[in-house]
Amino acid sequence: MSRTTMMIDPGLPTGLFTDVIASHGEYVTVVKFGWGTALVTRDLDRKIAVLREAGIGFYFGGTLFEWYLVQGRLDDYLTLVQRTGATHIEVSNGTIPLDQPGKAEYVKQMSRYRPVLAEVGYKDAERSAMLTPADWAGAIQEDLDAGAELVITETRESGRSGMARPDGHLRDDVLEAVLDRVDAAQLLFEAPTKDLQVELIRAIGPDVNLGNIAAADLVGVETLRRGLRGDTLLQMTLSQTVSFA
Repeated sequence: MSRTTMMIDPGLPTGLFTDVIASHGEYVTVVKFGWGTALVTRDLDRKIAVLREAGIGFYFGGTLFEWYLVQGRLDDYLTLVQRTGATHIEVSNGTIPLDQPGKAEYVKQMSRYRPVLAEVGYKDAERSAMLTPADWAGAIQEDLDAGAELVITETRESGRSGMARPDGHLRDDVLEAVLDRVDAAQLLFEAPTKDLQVELIRAIGPDVNLGNIAAADLVGVETLRRGLRGDTLLQMTLSQTVSFA
């Protein structure tokens, strides 16, 4: 099973970004330039060149899509996508007053230009908490039906909103409802914290798609996937024949 690891760039210095990709790029499937950082990153083109050389895809955070959309400047957003060679488009409604059917329509529309990563969940924790497990499962299915390549489950950069509870742990009821309806391979779970990474790997397996991984955590996540860290060691090794002689 192929797996996706999405690294988030919140505005890393160019030299550090370059070093991270050179050292750990093999553990990165795609990079997200977080929220609207792309518009204030002086060396954006240099970073993109590093990714292109490494064969790693990239896209801009859904907040940037929303920023252009709410201003009626979607053509300008598509021009940015085309100019930079972004490999994907994220479509979300985490902040703006866009309902789920409306978002799904943009998923369908944007799929004509690039593979779409659709996001379910809201930036506001209280608003996200109002989504029932059935709401989550239904929205994810609607986005997939509209043509999304993957659906991202929101937890924000804090790991304490969306599909995560305020204490930083998964909403098990939501995860169960979603997995009853959708194949995990069609989902990209935002997991910026070790707690979320461990819970998702334990629940779904080492090939779970994980996103919002910080540059400093790439190696740590890979060790969790392989059972090379205490949090997942027994789960990974007990699935094999192990002798303690």
